[in-house]
Amino acid sequence: MISRVFKAFSYRDFRLMWIGACTSSIGTWMQIVAQGWLIYRISHSAVLLSLDQFLGGIPILLLSLLGGVVADRIERRRILLISQYVQMASAGTLTVLVATGWLGDHVWPILCLSFVSGVAQAFGGPAYQALIPTLVEKEDMPNAIALNSIQFNLAVVLGPALAGLTLARLGEKWCFGLNALSFLAPIISLSLITTRFLPKKTTESMYASLKQGIRFVRQQPSMEALIVLAFCMTALSAPMRTYFPVFVKDIYHRGPQTYGNLLTLMGLGSIGGSLMIASAGHMGKRGRVALAAIFCLGAAGAGFSFSRSLPQGGTMLVLAGISMMAAFASVSSLVQLITTDEMRGRVMSVYNVAFRGGMPLGNLLAGALVRGVMLRALVVRGVVLLHPLHIPPLPVPVVVRLDGTLLMLVALYFLVIQRRVAAL
Repeated sequence: MISRVFKAFSYRDFRLMWIGACTSSIGTWMQIVAQGWLIYRISHSAVLLSLDQFLGGIPILLLSLLGGVVADRIERRRILLISQYVQMASAGTLTVLVATGWLGDHVWPILCLSFVSGVAQAFGGPAYQALIPTLVEKEDMPNAIALNSIQFNLAVVLGPALAGLTLARLGEKWCFGLNALSFLAPIISLSLITTRFLPKKTTESMYASLKQGIRFVRQQPSMEALIVLAFCMTALSAPMRTYFPVFVKDIYHRGPQTYGNLLTLMGLGSIGGSLMIASAGHMGKRGRVALAAIFCLGAAGAGFSFSRSLPQGGTMLVLAGISMMAAFASVSSLVQLITTDEMRGRVMSVYNVAFRGGMPLGNLLAGALVRGVMLRALVVRGVVLLHPLHIPPLPVPVVVRLDGTLLMLVALYFLVIQRRVAAL
């Protein structure tokens, strides 16, 4: 049983990448916790929390398709190394700004650095997702994807817990500094792995390669539905995590350590969900499992929105973590198994746009609902103009509840009406 759960660890290069990625992810989550807390402490603005998430994610939405083409044309290890160096520089810059007091009460430098890191991730994400399956045999690919989810969520457990302690005792600058140092781990791992992706030489333009990748996605019967599900899953669940500082300060009336504890509880649930998928092996009806998990994620988010005490909220977050990773690992495995290696970078970039792009758009919409300002499109003489439309602002718990309910409806639609994913 244990050997089946951790089968992908028998591959040396996968082990190296796993250790490097896990170390870096721990540092990244320390920064996420500290950055969210710093922004809310300076501005006490839920809208700026959403804007920070939006600026960190919008480059992924805009540039990941290009990043996928690059990942199929250039050795993927080199792309990842450049991405790590840029993110390390961003974390180091933020460390200096906070430690020297240059940041003051200004939020805009934090937002700018989030955008820079997002650009690096837009190119590094498709390269990483395309590289991981090449480190193991095809039959062990689902297990590798599930174990990769475990490293991410192990970081979600350890990172916020460490961040909570570090924030309380040493301050935000130490979280940012430790994150900068953590990027050394994947840089060393990438230098040690022997697996290489040598792309075929092509005279095809970047635009033609991009069109070929999109055409491949559209020709697969179930791929478009999986892409839509990936987008909905993140767009409708991301605001719940974004607004943790609001729940901690305004509803639970606690401090930064509680914020870290909530993320830790969600991470513990995520590890449980990843282990369930890793131990399942070559299970059948993976599509139904994914849809059931997405439905449960929506239900847990809606349940969390009603919480007025830490035990109630923590229970809902554990359930949300289990559901999120079961859904993510199942959907990712289905996409990877359908994809051929020469198209993997481009296909995973489309998936990355949907999965990661859902986060900034979901946070942007949630922030608009909280603020009470939406945009409406007006066509004047053939020109589309956007005008603000003022609506009654909604409390954060109500927005989280609406997102959870919509996610449940999406899962039911693909389970009952549009059944291509359910048939997988």
